[in-house]
Amino acid sequence: MMMETLELDPLDRLASAAFEGYLVRKDLVRRYARQYPVPTYVVEFLLGRYCASTSREEIEEGLSIVEEQLQGRTVRTGDQELFKARAREDGSVKLIDIVRARLDTKNDCYVAELPSLTLKNVLIHDDLVRENERMLTDGFYAEVTLEYDPILAEEKNGRPFRIPSLRPIQMSNPNVVEVLAKGRGSFSTEEWRQFLIRSTGLEPANLDEAAQRVALLRMVPFVERNYNPVELGPRGTGKSHIYQQLSPYSHLVSGGKASVAKMFVNNATGQRGVHVTQGVPSSVRPTMDAGIQDD
Repeated sequence: MMMETLELDPLDRLASAAFEGYLVRKDLVRRYARQYPVPTYVVEFLLGRYCASTSREEIEEGLSIVEEQLQGRTVRTGDQELFKARAREDGSVKLIDIVRARLDTKNDCYVAELPSLTLKNVLIHDDLVRENERMLTDGFYAEVTLEYDPILAEEKNGRPFRIPSLRPIQMSNPNVVEVLAKGRGSFSTEEWRQFLIRSTGLEPANLDEAAQRVALLRMVPFVERNYNPVELGPRGTGKSHIYQQLSPYSHLVSGGKASVAKMFVNNATGQRGVHVTQGVPSSVRPTMDAGIQDD
């Protein structure tokens, strides 16, 4: 794959020096985010793993790996049965999908849901659920190994699909605050503001002062507890972009249906809501179809 040469501007060079090995090219993110049915942060995770470099040769080598994984592991509409068939024929298949789990009280076990494959009763080991409790709420994207057991398929009410392992995508690293604090010292306040805005996929040079401040304000719920902004505006103006595309710790509740069951706990089933994941800070952003957003 031939890649266009990207000229680094002063902000790019400053960021590359301050956060060596942590940056990805946003032009590459936009290229792949449009092609595959996954959020932007999933593409960034893969690019960050294989293309976190300013070397053209290293990036081109990493891009071939990223493209191969996105092509072979993301499930497009209509491809569900193809992936299931591969799991049956080969014994297992790898895919990138949201993983949610629930407790099956009738059988005293956990079962997982893989939405892209329309599978709702996938066996998953207790230890995987304990290590990744977020799957008990709104779930998270992960690189999943899905196995198929033909013996279980022949049993009455058998569950032939099983998740033996998974790798969460874009989960937090306890050392990230130290890395950010150290890198922050290389930036002026104005440079840091521009860097944050560019990290969301927006170009600060194309935004006036008011628009830049709006973009920053949308990030506050990620770092400030109980911060409840209300934003009014027509569709397509970027109100939901940050909360939907940039972080697995943000939950976008569409249609204004932010019920107590959805946010905290469903008393009928015991299912925990998006606000009570243990030990995980999250930004919850309910939205209404009329263009109103309210935390």
